[in-house]
Amino acid sequence: MTTLEKAHAAYGASIRVTRSPRDTEFDVLARVTRRLKSASEPDAQFPDLASAVHDNRSLWSIFALDLALPTNGLPKDLRVRLLSLARFVDDHSSRVLKESASAQALIDINMSVMRGLRPAEARP
Repeated sequence: MTTLEKAHAAYGASIRVTRSPRDTEFDVLARVTRRLKSASEPDAQFPDLASAVHDNRSLWSIFALDLALPTNGLPKDLRVRLLSLARFVDDHSSRVLKESASAQALIDINMSVMRGLRPAEARP
């Protein structure tokens, strides 16, 4: 086993263990936001956009469920604001799927939340 392989074996597990929920949320938001951006390009196909919008909407539904739990540790005013965003994402997603709105607002919301999770890294 090389030194690099030994280092990866020694530190790899601890790196996975030390990931915070914020890191996970950031990564998932970054992935879905990249898909929304790509699917919003002029040459993109509508099924790709529909799939990305669906996944984004599902993610925000999960966020909303977590935010509504009494055990959620975020301050109440922040939870209320994020729940309001989740509602907007749901409503706006319907408009995007009906082709009466663009996905840019969804992208902007995700980017704003990502900046809140990791201010220096919000660039999917």
